[in-house]
Amino acid sequence: MEEALKKLLYAIAALTLMLGTPAYAAKTMILATTTSTANTGLLDELIVPQFAKDTGIEIKFIAVGTGKALKMAENCDVDAVLVHAPAAEQKYVDAGVLIDRTQLMYNDFVIIGPASDPARIKGKKVVEAMKTIAAAKSVFTSRGDNSGTNKKEISLWNVSGMAVPDKEQWYVQTGQNMISTINIAAEKGGYTMTDRGTYIKYEANHKGNAPLKILVEGEKVLFNQYSALAVNPEKCPSVKYDLATRFIKWMASPKTQEAIGKFKLLGKVLFTPNATQ
Repeated sequence: MEEALKKLLYAIAALTLMLGTPAYAAKTMILATTTSTANTGLLDELIVPQFAKDTGIEIKFIAVGTGKALKMAENCDVDAVLVHAPAAEQKYVDAGVLIDRTQLMYNDFVIIGPASDPARIKGKKVVEAMKTIAAAKSVFTSRGDNSGTNKKEISLWNVSGMAVPDKEQWYVQTGQNMISTINIAAEKGGYTMTDRGTYIKYEANHKGNAPLKILVEGEKVLFNQYSALAVNPEKCPSVKYDLATRFIKWMASPKTQEAIGKFKLLGKVLFTPNATQ
């Protein structure tokens, strides 16, 4: 009798534990994303907690450059990616690694530098600004990490009719994330290129009075599109494609798009939603 009672109590305890454990505890997806979505707080403060609240799915994210994020998808290490290098993304779509590409939001790239602007690039067009920096041999810090921002920067040197000046002493490749690269540029009194969202975060870190200022902006070539893609389960059978699909649809939903548009620092919009466009 005593043994039967023990078994009953164990069963009740086990059932209580099961009922007290959220049903979504085992539902976890892995997302590879860019440092800009992490640095700005968009993921930690908005996306991750709200997605868990709405769907019961936990996101574990890895913030790296777009190049590394795409490689992680190819290696079947993640379930989805949130990145911003359309040409690079397309190569992985064509190879069958990624599917369901959905554009979600955008901002733009800007070239920043000291308020004193030693190379005198303020207000110039991008091509002229890049040529002017090179001619003046002013310090320019590059992420040098194959990130989406680094890919765009390389394309701008090429559009300006120049090879990437990676052998020049004034060209500093940090191999670090965007905020760190900006800080190094500030320490050296140099220039760099960043997405606007990360620049606003950098401004906020300096209470609105950042050492580096936006000097070149506003051209079509500086447009910066962010999209989400799921890892193809036919290439990677172990990925959680169902969760990745739910994440992408949730990100593109009117409710989430509105929340992204309202996410601000210093009263400034970091990303503009455009899933419906």
